Amino acid sequence: QVQLVESGGGLVQTGGSLRLSCAAPARSFAFYSMGWFRQAPGKEREFVAAISWSGTGALYADSVKDRFTISRDNAKNMVYLQMNSLKSEDTAVYFCAAARRPVPEASTMGYDYWGQGTQVTVSS
Repeated sequence: QVQLVESGGGLVQTGGSLRLSCAAPARSFAFYSMGWFRQAPGKEREFVAAISWSGTGALYADSVKDRFTISRDNAKNMVYLQMNSLKSEDTAVYFCAAARRPVPEASTMGYDYWGQGTQVTVSS
C-alpha cells in the first residue's frame, strides 16, 4: 500500500507560479513511476505530467508543456510539479498518483494509488 499526500496548492494570479509536492513514504518508492492529474468541476480527471521511476523520462499534456515541470527525489520519496505561467484554465484539484511500472503513463487506468488532491485556483 502506498499513501500519497499532496501539498502546495492555493490561490495564485494569472501568470504566477506554484510548486506542488507529493509525499510517498514507501520503501519501494523508487520502483514506481509517478504522475500528476487534475480535475476541474464538471470535468473528467485529466493527465498533466508523469515521470519514470528513475526520473530520466517524463511525459506532459500538450496544455502544460513548456509551463510545467515534473521532478522527483527518490532519496526523499517526493515528487514535485513546478507550475509556471499559470492560466485560469489550470484551476482544478490536482492529484498525485503512483504506478507499479518503470515508464511514465498518461492514462488514469495505469495507476495503482492516488492521493486526496490539492486545490489550485488561478484568478484573472
